[in-house]
Amino acid sequence: MAKLNCELFESEWAILQVVWQREPCAAPTVQEVLRESKGWAYTTVKTLMDRMVRKGLLKTERVRSLYLYRSAVTRAQAQRNELLRTAQRAFAGALTPMMQFLIESDKLSEQDYQYLEHLLKNRKRDKATDRKR
Repeated sequence: MAKLNCELFESEWAILQVVWQREPCAAPTVQEVLRESKGWAYTTVKTLMDRMVRKGLLKTERVRSLYLYRSAVTRAQAQRNELLRTAQRAFAGALTPMMQFLIESDKLSEQDYQYLEHLLKNRKRDKATDRKR
């Protein structure tokens, strides 16, 4: 998979969501899925997808007269890139203040807090194990 080094626009996120679910897929398939929610015409979707190929977000494969699209970046790569861009813009790249802001925002359930604690404990344990090697 390609390394993601660019900002994703909302339109690109929408297209990637469809491609991740249905790859390989043709532009008409993507347009059909997004028609109701976005109201985009086929030409709009095709233009966006071709630009995404040039940006390295999608790959194409020609099968007879049909172009099939696949993602060139994983969902995890896109999410990581977006999160780090947000941290850079809003928190000067510092992740701890960002995490503090999220934790204090009252958007997390008790189950979320417990899961975060679990993740932190596991990460600390793994780091300690790595240092002993």
